[in-house]
Amino acid sequence: MKPPPFAYECPTEVADAVALLAAHGADARPLAGGQSLVPLLNFRLVRPAVLVDLNRIAALAHVAVEDGTLRIGAMARQAAVEAAPAVARGWPILTEAVGHIAHPQIRNRGTVGGSLAHNDPAAELPAVMLALDAEMTARGPAGTRAIAAPDFFTDTMETALDADELLTGIAVPALPEGTGWSFREAARRQGDFALVAVCVLLRPASGGGLNARVVVTGTGNGPVRVPAAEAILAARGAAGDACEAAGAAAAEAVEPMDDPHAPAWYRRRLVAALTARASMEAATGMEA
Repeated sequence: MKPPPFAYECPTEVADAVALLAAHGADARPLAGGQSLVPLLNFRLVRPAVLVDLNRIAALAHVAVEDGTLRIGAMARQAAVEAAPAVARGWPILTEAVGHIAHPQIRNRGTVGGSLAHNDPAAELPAVMLALDAEMTARGPAGTRAIAAPDFFTDTMETALDADELLTGIAVPALPEGTGWSFREAARRQGDFALVAVCVLLRPASGGGLNARVVVTGTGNGPVRVPAAEAILAARGAAGDACEAAGAAAAEAVEPMDDPHAPAWYRRRLVAALTARASMEAATGMEA
């Protein structure tokens, strides 16, 4: 199929893009990498009157570390993040997660900001940004505001962005020295959307002990933290059957549905297995 008719705008400055979104409101859609939007257009599942192409806004394409914080422009290509040595050194879980996104051809065009703003319920980047306590920067007619990851992802393919706001950047805080991490994913075929993906971070807590973060995606409306699994790992680490207990707690916490790709019971078993394996891997990483 072919997309419906639309007007096309191609600004080169963030301010101009924001002005276009404000002028057209809900009738406009920003175009980033196009890896999700273009298929939706071709199937006529979305019918914007105006496309605002962001690809010539050079100011949004950066990947840099500033004062220990990773700063990613919304238009940074996923492949650029995957290939960045600074990301691999300081945030290896992000490098690993990006490598699971579709295929290299997709990552060469797909953008970090586009994936986050699209918020597909099986996407890797929203899950890992939630695990990393990332902060999104949005710019609209009223100015700029910061949105913490837990507040940014609101529902299936929905975020806290207003119709006249543009996601411009992502800030990811530094991981403490000695952090253990793991990203595990199960898909039917290489490059498919995840049936289930799990992020686990184990960080040294101030005063001793562990700070655990467990995020699961592919089982509902988007990425979710699992406090019950986090509490088990924070208290027990990988001692005894703690990892299996964390997996069981994660499986109990999620609410998957049957769909053509996998039944709910299978996804629950995947959550349990992947959480247990990721917890063990993260704990081993702390000891290395």
